[in-house]
Amino acid sequence: MSKYFGTPAGVVVGQAFASRNELSVAGVHRPPMAGISGTRVEGADSIVVSGGYPDDEDHGEYIIYTGHGGRDPRTHKQVADQSADDPGNAGLITSWVGGLPVRVSRGAHAASRFAPRQGYEYAGLYEVTSYWTERGRDGFVIQRFRLDRLSDPSTATDSETQDQVEFRTTTISRRIRDSAASRRVKATYANACQICGTCLVGVAGRRYSEGAHVRPLGRPHLGPDDESNILCLCPNHHTQFDIGGLFVSDDLTVTDVAGNIVGQLTFSGSHSVDPLHFDYHRSLWSVSPAGGI
Repeated sequence: MSKYFGTPAGVVVGQAFASRNELSVAGVHRPPMAGISGTRVEGADSIVVSGGYPDDEDHGEYIIYTGHGGRDPRTHKQVADQSADDPGNAGLITSWVGGLPVRVSRGAHAASRFAPRQGYEYAGLYEVTSYWTERGRDGFVIQRFRLDRLSDPSTATDSETQDQVEFRTTTISRRIRDSAASRRVKATYANACQICGTCLVGVAGRRYSEGAHVRPLGRPHLGPDDESNILCLCPNHHTQFDIGGLFVSDDLTVTDVAGNIVGQLTFSGSHSVDPLHFDYHRSLWSVSPAGGI
């Protein structure tokens, strides 16, 4: 059965369900056991947060979610590395890259004040805003995702048609932050990409580029929004950099995910990026300083 992205008809945020079977019948979360409903090709359309992994963090408006796999079903301890190729993990990565909304349901458990006291509760639509790998509490590599809550589509204005509401809730754009620090960096390079030198020119000579944060902003990364953490990039290279397709080595060589050399990162004036931010960016995808996986 193909994935459905969005809130099923007749389901509202906060709706209670007595069991996983009720979630499945309602089309909120179809798998009877798995916590992630997803595939690499289609993406992930839903997850259940039920306290199964000790590294999970539920902050209500955003969730730091652990992928699946590698856990002993008897002891509930992590006994092996998780893989980005496992269907559910691969599905969440696809949803992150493609901007697909994910239905989130919470199951009863004591570790979260947002969880229901019993059964399950539909929490609404979330967007996968960040993906990385790290070593979990048990010492094994785990797949990690940050999901941020999207506005409730039921609050749409009466002037919006159903088609507009459906589009708004099933297509998510990657956020482009344009702070004062970002604008200063872009001005330093006259909007030319630091990787390829491309400068996009629009109407009346207006130039366009994007400020790329090397270490992501927000929890758990907490990258600073200042010039030491920002590059001036074209949209293509910005997107590749954000989704783990490009890396900068210690000697500023830019390589792609296959290890091919793309070019050399250039700098101008007094602008520089803290090497620790490049190191952090590589660590998100377990890439060595020399650019190898």
